[in-house]
Amino acid sequence: MKNIFKITTLVLSFFIFYNCSKKVDNIPMDIEINDFVWKGLNASYYWQSDVPDLSDTRFSNQNELNDFTAGFDTPEDIFQSLRFQPGVVDRFSVIVDDYIALENSFQGIRLSNGMEFKLYRNKGNTSNVYGVVYYVIPGSDAENKGVLRGMVFSAIDGTQITDTNFSSLLFGSNVSYTVNFADFNAGNPVVNGTTINLVKEQLQENPVAITKVFNEGTNKIGYLLYNQFASSFDGQLNAAFATLKSENITDLIIDLRYNGGGSVRTATYLGSMINGSNNGKLFSQEIWNEKVMANTNPDVFLNNFTNQIVNRDSNGNTILDEPINSLNLQRVYFIVTDDTASASELVINGMDAYIDVNLVGTKTVGKQVGSITLYDSDGYRRNGLNLNPNHTYAMQPIVLEIKNANGQNNANGYTPDVILAEDFGRDDNTINLGVLGEKSDPLLDRTITFITTGAKLTGKPSFFNQEKPLLDSKFIQPFSQEMFVENFRK
Repeated sequence: MKNIFKITTLVLSFFIFYNCSKKVDNIPMDIEINDFVWKGLNASYYWQSDVPDLSDTRFSNQNELNDFTAGFDTPEDIFQSLRFQPGVVDRFSVIVDDYIALENSFQGIRLSNGMEFKLYRNKGNTSNVYGVVYYVIPGSDAENKGVLRGMVFSAIDGTQITDTNFSSLLFGSNVSYTVNFADFNAGNPVVNGTTINLVKEQLQENPVAITKVFNEGTNKIGYLLYNQFASSFDGQLNAAFATLKSENITDLIIDLRYNGGGSVRTATYLGSMINGSNNGKLFSQEIWNEKVMANTNPDVFLNNFTNQIVNRDSNGNTILDEPINSLNLQRVYFIVTDDTASASELVINGMDAYIDVNLVGTKTVGKQVGSITLYDSDGYRRNGLNLNPNHTYAMQPIVLEIKNANGQNNANGYTPDVILAEDFGRDDNTINLGVLGEKSDPLLDRTITFITTGAKLTGKPSFFNQEKPLLDSKFIQPFSQEMFVENFRK
């Protein structure tokens, strides 16, 4: 993994060399954030050469750049203007005004009551909206007060949820609200008198949610529900694999249905846990913009399988150093959905170059690009010199495309071998989610059947009849589907 650490010094040295130091006297204070936006994107943005206003020859001096950046009212405005075909080509770059919240989100820390849900329109009055709980974060207020997967609700504080008020009711400034639960009633829910008051709090979710083993005849099947590639929990992830290794499992299911991604480094660790026989071989390769690639040792863009977890803090101090618990499997099964993205897809793609990869669920997002966090400092690092104390803006722009050892990826997402959607009741007018980590969960049960029989789903896939949700509470978070090179955030 030494290349991952080497890349920090080399590439950031390039940023400092190429871009002006922050020690520029003629930048008016009212446009200093806009200046940071332009210079950061000019140095690192993946599509820099495709955006004329980011050209190295666009401005001949700082005064000309000042005139340009002064033409935008907000940092968000100039950021959006400099993205390459936003929403079409660049679907994921973001700018934030609070980098503390951004940093927290990458480690699963956010303000939440722990109830994750999807919203749907009523079948009758389509202006009315109801929610279905699909996940409850362990240790959260929702879990402590008895909220369960599969529960339905149709009102908040006694007010019917609609397509015009759901945002203010559920995602407003209110830190608490009362949930009015309902009977499903074939897609036209009716409140049933059950109410629970939920309080949002600063909550850190352990993404290593469930680790179990199923004995199915001659198959000993390990199961891991893993919800985010958060480096703070690399030790817990490794411990889960120690448990699976001690059980001598023959097959492995990794459930990524709610995993929007995260750290490339953690993704490399996970790949190494699945199969340790590839130690030192190429797991993934990064492609940056032309300037970065031309001025950097190409070896630093290669992420190799490893047999050791080595994590360091922003000051270079080692905070985790332990051998990886590898299963050395030649086959792996992933449960995926349309919430599965970025680093999750990287693991699928990275392992596909070496072992037999099987997918169960629905097609993944298709996010083969990654980002870094840019701060307003020399070198754009969190601990860089001259970090601007006047604001807390940061950018999370797309800076790289990532491929497997065969030079492959898929921007359209990965289609499962066995296609089966989570059943939220569109087909038979019932809610049938089961319990996560139990065979009552249809996706897990179907994956076990796939392992033991090899049988794939025949006939019309259920998701063709399923209504798409109006909203997913977890994945409306602006950083929920990031894939990032973590060392650049230090």
